[in-house]
Amino acid sequence: MSALLSIERLETGYGLSQALFGVDLEILPGQAAALLGRNGMGKTTTLRALFGQLPAWTGEIRFLGERIDGRPTERIAQMGLALVPEGRQIFPNLSVTENLSAFRANRCGTAEPWTLDRIHELFPALQARARNLGHQLSGGEQQMLAVGRALMTNPHLLVLDEATEGLSPLIRRELWNVLARLKAAGQAILVIDKYLDELLRVADRHTFIEKGRSVWTGDSTALRDQPELWHRYLGI
Repeated sequence: MSALLSIERLETGYGLSQALFGVDLEILPGQAAALLGRNGMGKTTTLRALFGQLPAWTGEIRFLGERIDGRPTERIAQMGLALVPEGRQIFPNLSVTENLSAFRANRCGTAEPWTLDRIHELFPALQARARNLGHQLSGGEQQMLAVGRALMTNPHLLVLDEATEGLSPLIRRELWNVLARLKAAGQAILVIDKYLDELLRVADRHTFIEKGRSVWTGDSTALRDQPELWHRYLGI
C-alpha cells in the first residue's frame, strides 16, 4: 500500500538555527500515527514544515504521492491536510455554526462528507452551543470546535498538535473516544500528545523525535513492550 504521507530525511530550522536534523515519518491511508518526544525536540517544527510554514532545507515531503515541500500553505491544505493547531485558534467573534460553516469543503471527494448535523452528532455540546460565539466557549468546547472545523474540510489526513493539552480528564477522554471513532471509520490521523496510554490505544504507529531526529518507529505492541523507550525519550 502506498503511503498517504511520507517525510524523508527532513532538515529545516528558523533563520540560521537548525531545528530538524533528519526526520522520517510515514502514514498509510486509514492509519493513526503519533509523533512523540519531549518539549523542544522538533514535533511542532515538523508540522510547520509539513504545512509549508517552514521550508525543507533537505529531504522531501510527499502527500498523496506528490512532493509538497516548497508549496504554499493554502495549496497544501487544499490537497486534504487539516490541522487542529495548538491553542485551537478558532474565530472568537464568530458563532459555533459560523466557525464550522466557514471551513465547509470536500477535499477528499467523499460521497458522505461531514456536515453540521454529523459534527453535532459527534460533539453534542456544540449543537447546544451553536449560536454562542467562540470566545464564549469553555476550553474543552473550543477544542471540540477546532476538531469539528478541521473535519468540515473532509481531509485525507487530520493532524492534531497537542490534542488534549490543558483539558479536564473528562473532556480528554471524550476527545480520545472521538479520535478512536474517526480511526475506526477510516480517517487517517497524525497526533501529537503526551498521554501515552491513550496513544497506545488509538494509534497504530509511533515515531519518537529526539533533538530533531527520528530515533524510533514502531507499532503499539512494540512500544508497550519497551517501557525503557518511554523513560529515555519521554521521561516517564
